Amino acid sequence: TTTCLAPNEPAIQLRARPTQRVTSTSPDLGHDPMNGGCLGQPKSSFLAEQFRIHVRTWGCSHNNSDSEYMMGLLAQEGYVLTDQSDEADLCLFNSCTVKSPAEDHCRNAVERALSAGQKVVVAGCVPQGQRDGAFLQNVSLLGVQQLKRVGTVVEETLKGHRVTYLQGRSQYSEGYDLFMPKVRKNAQVEILAINSGCLNHCTYCKTKHARGQLRSFPPNLLVERARQTWTEGVTEIWLTSEDTGAYGRDLGTNIAALLRRLVRVIPSGCRLRLGMTNPPYILDQLPEIAEILRHPKVYSFLHLPIQAASDGVLRDMKRDYTQQDFRECVDFLRANVPHIHLATDIICGFPTETPEDFEETLDLCDFYRFPSLFINQFFPRPGTLAAKMQCVATKQEVKKRTKALHELFYSYSPLDDRLGQIHSVLITDVSHDKRFWVAHNLWYDQVLINKEQTNVEPGQLVWIRITNVTKFSVHGEPLTGRGVLAMLLLKKSSLNPLSIMAIVFTWLIVMLNFLLSLGVQLYLN
Repeated sequence: TTTCLAPNEPAIQLRARPTQRVTSTSPDLGHDPMNGGCLGQPKSSFLAEQFRIHVRTWGCSHNNSDSEYMMGLLAQEGYVLTDQSDEADLCLFNSCTVKSPAEDHCRNAVERALSAGQKVVVAGCVPQGQRDGAFLQNVSLLGVQQLKRVGTVVEETLKGHRVTYLQGRSQYSEGYDLFMPKVRKNAQVEILAINSGCLNHCTYCKTKHARGQLRSFPPNLLVERARQTWTEGVTEIWLTSEDTGAYGRDLGTNIAALLRRLVRVIPSGCRLRLGMTNPPYILDQLPEIAEILRHPKVYSFLHLPIQAASDGVLRDMKRDYTQQDFRECVDFLRANVPHIHLATDIICGFPTETPEDFEETLDLCDFYRFPSLFINQFFPRPGTLAAKMQCVATKQEVKKRTKALHELFYSYSPLDDRLGQIHSVLITDVSHDKRFWVAHNLWYDQVLINKEQTNVEPGQLVWIRITNVTKFSVHGEPLTGRGVLAMLLLKKSSLNPLSIMAIVFTWLIVMLNFLLSLGVQLYLN
């Protein structure tokens, strides 16, 4: 869901669902000399079924996809996955190094598990970016490009050994591929990493130390993977990476070309969401990107981080664009993609940010009033250039700036005009309190549908009328076919042209089926 996030984001825990099948079985995983056999294949004397594994994830959707792969590999070997950390024999923590709080949460989890006598494996960006961290010395480590080795690492760790696999940062290694088995957090959603690493050298970013340079998957493999996920019951694909806009520049292609191929294989009733992209890499593709985001099977959504509006601060961050570049992207997309949902990120208190610099950021956010604004305080990350910079603002001043941005964000309601409108929405999840189905319309508004008053379910594309709006979501009431047509004829709805066309087309199909059925009955009689 899209919301204004506080500096300390909670960890995202992947839950293994008892009824969910392991998908995307891959062929032979390769030989592993250390394990005396095939990667991902336990030796006959070791019974994986005897052990419970708890997997917990911090960070981005790319990290979540990696965890789903690791859970799939472990489930394929026979391990029992549990969402209860206290009943696990081994805890696998997939870490995030973007911000200090995320790393602190992982450190605390490691210490608790070790104190409880549990075995621990730490995977992800923290060990890959800084393997000599104090809390990593007594645990096994797994790098971001060594996911296939998770079975080896877990087995050896359960046997009492400390194992480290951190190779493969510079290129996709034999330890990673798109067709490994998965246990998805949400059976409706495939998180598809189209590339890893990036072309940037941001002075504040630690993730670059872990994910490295840009490495894009070949487009034919991504299209094949997408086709496969649709056959597994997935109804929504999220394209993810450290920078989706940079996709393909190492292969002589680009993100627009990939998107054109992907939209051709999206089945009826399914949708695609494009992930985060930095401004420099879509400036020369704006018309093509806008065309894709207008496609009826693609969400009109884009995460476009600016981080700061001051050109001086952007230079110190080495962001390789200006405020005007960002404005050009936003203005073009808003003009050419009706109702587009644009999200952005802000870092408050970068070391060289002055009060005047922050005012520029505040003015830009007030001008555009983004429906999703992710606000973070600056955290110096070890080994980065920004960590060595002298801060011109005190911690108290940075907190005041963060508070000012939050107050601005909560001062407006971007969804108020939705009340009474009719939308086609795709249901993909259930709310945390289990009371509502969670869906999204084409503009990527979060739509909540009361579970007790409807007979719809995840994976369905349904028509709803919006009955209530809040800051972050709208409430929808499902409509029958007659209800949709009645609202249209009585002109009580605010349907967009695509919705009207879809309704008319749907009713033409219904009428055609009725006439055919009637004709068959008359013929038989």
